[in-house]
Amino acid sequence: MSTKDFIEKDYYKVLGVPKDATEAEIKKAYRKLAREFHPDANKGNTKAEERFKEISEANDVLGDPKKRKEYDEARALFGNGGFRPGPGAGGGSFNFDLGDLFGGGAQGGGAQGAGGFGGGLGDVFGGLFNRGGAGTGARTQPRRGQDVESEVTLSFTEAVDGATVPLRMSSQQPCKACSGTGDKNGTPRVCPTCVGTGQVARGSGGGFSLTDPCPDCKGRGLIAEDPCDVCKGSGRAKSSRTMQVRIPAGVSDGQRIRLRGKGAPGERGGPAGDLYVVVHVDAHPVFGRKGDNLTVTVPVTYPEAALGGEVRVPTLGGPPVTLKLPPGTPNGRTMRARGKGAVRKDGTRGDLLVTVEVTVPKDVSGKARDALEAYREATAGEDPRAELFQAAKGA
Repeated sequence: MSTKDFIEKDYYKVLGVPKDATEAEIKKAYRKLAREFHPDANKGNTKAEERFKEISEANDVLGDPKKRKEYDEARALFGNGGFRPGPGAGGGSFNFDLGDLFGGGAQGGGAQGAGGFGGGLGDVFGGLFNRGGAGTGARTQPRRGQDVESEVTLSFTEAVDGATVPLRMSSQQPCKACSGTGDKNGTPRVCPTCVGTGQVARGSGGGFSLTDPCPDCKGRGLIAEDPCDVCKGSGRAKSSRTMQVRIPAGVSDGQRIRLRGKGAPGERGGPAGDLYVVVHVDAHPVFGRKGDNLTVTVPVTYPEAALGGEVRVPTLGGPPVTLKLPPGTPNGRTMRARGKGAVRKDGTRGDLLVTVEVTVPKDVSGKARDALEAYREATAGEDPRAELFQAAKGA
């Protein structure tokens, strides 16, 4: 496989396993997918054939502990695919070795190093990854904005149906006084410590270096000659703003929603961060929730439960529905009103689960009492606890 494939492809995603999957889980996932997409079972299906090759390639890496370790380290170093080799990084057999990556030219083939760079990746990345020396030709890099987290409280109905809510957020934005430069005159200089990269090398053994934010410029890559009075040279100032956020239907209490690019703005053309919204849902006095289904407990009389009948049941935000109780309905039985629950991701609705609760009157007098006395006499030979005692003896 090529260097580019090794760094950029997400083999965990290919096999559908988490990054902390065990060897057994990886083997199980591979066997399942291999059976499904094997060419013998999909004759003439070119897509299945390509998928089988991809699965086999992923298993070749993740199924080998040594290759898996090298793959994980490479992905971590290059930001999960952040590196994009040039056109010179062709295919062919590739024995991955971090020492080769940060060393000189490529071994074998005709290309000069990974991506066709004669000096190897160490020269490409300069101060980011090096063998004991700062890179040359470095320049200030775009900087991603900070992620912002906020909370919102919804009513039970809003959580089920979805809602648009205003969110007031505070985050670090480019300072308006200095246009985000950190310098009164708008002309900051490149940090001499990190040469504008915003990062400095930290030795970690093994012949290569990792990086930390530069302590002198705090990761900005720039230093203000005449610091701005408002932001004190940081180029960022606290700002508050209110935005309308659409909370999708069917969210649950405690759910964390990610809105890409809605966080703090980036610097020097960098992308904005993300907004994370933690949702809290108030309880409802009548309805509860179980996944995509809503729940409700409906009281019924003893005659309704014993003899059967029709019972009207409330729904959330809609007209009541009528359920038919069969004769002899026991207390606690749950029935289903289809399509009256919470909204699913595909736009359909779950069900309303109706639990029957047989009520017992507190005071019985007159004809009602006479009727119950007559019923007791008529059923005097029945013992509802006989099976209970029989089971207790057997235990």
